[in-house]
Amino acid sequence: MSAAPIALTIGEPAGIGPELAGMAWEALRGEVPFFLIGDPAHLPDGTDWSEIAAPDEATPKTSALPVLPHQFEGPRTPGLPQPEQAKGVVAVIERAVALAASGKVGGVCTLPIHKQALQEGAGFGFPGHTEFLAHLCDTSDVVMMLAGSQLRVVPVTIHIPLSEVKLALTADLLETRIRITHTALVTQFGIAQPRLAVAGLNPHAGEGGRMGREEIDVIAPVLERLRAEGMMIAGPLSADTMFHAAARTGYDAAICMYHDQALIPIKTLDFDRGVNVTLGLPIIRTSPDHGTAFDIAGTGQANPTSTIEALRMAWRLANAAS
Repeated sequence: MSAAPIALTIGEPAGIGPELAGMAWEALRGEVPFFLIGDPAHLPDGTDWSEIAAPDEATPKTSALPVLPHQFEGPRTPGLPQPEQAKGVVAVIERAVALAASGKVGGVCTLPIHKQALQEGAGFGFPGHTEFLAHLCDTSDVVMMLAGSQLRVVPVTIHIPLSEVKLALTADLLETRIRITHTALVTQFGIAQPRLAVAGLNPHAGEGGRMGREEIDVIAPVLERLRAEGMMIAGPLSADTMFHAAARTGYDAAICMYHDQALIPIKTLDFDRGVNVTLGLPIIRTSPDHGTAFDIAGTGQANPTSTIEALRMAWRLANAAS
């Protein structure tokens, strides 16, 4: 049995989200059933769309982009976020999560938000989408995975300053991130015996303590304990030798200690096709791996590839879970 359709949230209206929705529909019609939650008035002129009243009206046979309307305050102003629209952006995400939690949609794919606009216009108190979704789902143990055709990466610490990583990197946090990743690779990605590669924090993975002791005092003991349970884990490894082609054949996902250590390699390898997947939620959530791109919003230059891949992955994961 096929899963319920995927809900696509509009994100920041002043960004490229409204354009991406229509482009993704043109590419995926008949392949991935999904619908947009947002204000249809924000779609670019000429977008072929049709209003729906409920998610189950979005089927592979739908002839135009299905839209579950959610009215925003004011018109779209490409490149210039309007504070009064921030509450609408937040409400759309909340609505999509509620639909997923009730089983009315198979998963949620979120178009990019602009955190500063949400903070200024709606008092948004979360570092990003991932943390807000965890809050909505009443869970704190979530993992941000970036997945592409050549690499899957998970940062242990996410949206915090680099100066705070050392204090935030605890044995409990690392173990939780690894366990959630391992479980998701089995249950969602269908990998019976996942192979994980874990990076060190310091250059050369600390070089035996000469460049830092986090590998010795924090990372290695966790990995030894999990190996004793039967997990296949390599590390702690020097991050500068983990991501070349031959090294990537040896693992199914790389666990990295901080944001850029994880995101730089995957964005270098496959910038347009990377997909953000939130693991550990009771719902399926994916998103394109890029931002609002205010500089090109409204120009027709947006590249929909990552959004297309994010919708495809949400649909695959939803069907695997159904």
